[in-house]
Amino acid sequence: MNNNLPANEISQLVELLKQQQVIAYPTEAVFGVGCDPDSEIAVNRLLALKQRPVEKGLILIAASFEQLKPYIDDASLNAAQREAVFKHWPGPVTFVFPAKPSTPRWLTGRFDSLAVRVTDHPLVIQLCEAYGKPLVSTSANLTGLPPCRTAQEVLEQFGEAFPVMKGPTGGRQNPSEIRDALTGKLFRQG
Repeated sequence: MNNNLPANEISQLVELLKQQQVIAYPTEAVFGVGCDPDSEIAVNRLLALKQRPVEKGLILIAASFEQLKPYIDDASLNAAQREAVFKHWPGPVTFVFPAKPSTPRWLTGRFDSLAVRVTDHPLVIQLCEAYGKPLVSTSANLTGLPPCRTAQEVLEQFGEAFPVMKGPTGGRQNPSEIRDALTGKLFRQG
């Protein structure tokens, strides 16, 4: 598996993110659609595309924990809670952290928390590192359709012109597990 994209493809995707566009990319199990988490315009485009209500909140996917710190209240975790989280990262487990008061409602929805993941997918790591921050990440599928597992499926559902990072998913069968960072409670089985 080629885990490196040509630099020009990464730079084209980063340029689209800077233009507040939504892109698709492979994750651990399925393709995701994502955008700049700091752009309300981009997030609203993603929500409209997915027909997803803002109240549900979103997930951020990152190359490193450092990229997530501007959005989450890391200080609310004790050493044992932090150790439990880091035991799963990088990897396909999403954790719900208390959000910083400054984290926009277009990310948290009706919650005072935010779901975040440090990925181990090499292409997403490259993309987030090139962009310099995390991406909003939700499954690439239109309402009522199964999540896309290939770049071709993304183009079939979203149209031939939709910007897609070509490459394989991580091969996992199930979407990421979701757990509470404070309690360890399982919200979604992985």
